[in-house]
Amino acid sequence: MTRRLKLTTIGNSTGVILPKDLLEKLRVSRGDELMVLETPDGIQLSAYDPVFASQMEVAERIMREDRDLLRKLAE
Repeated sequence: MTRRLKLTTIGNSTGVILPKDLLEKLRVSRGDELMVLETPDGIQLSAYDPVFASQMEVAERIMREDRDLLRKLAE
């Protein structure tokens, strides 16, 4: 699916309005939180999952702290 969405001013910030059909596919509604994940292919949006968010925080901490070790293992 390819779709153009327009950025709009929301107070002092910039936001994007998601159409109803996209909200239904994400299974979210007004007031819910979204996860934003940067991938090699771009940005991925998904419904906020506190368990997944916690796991990502741990993974990011490990990657940050053990960067040199992980680089050696990748060779």
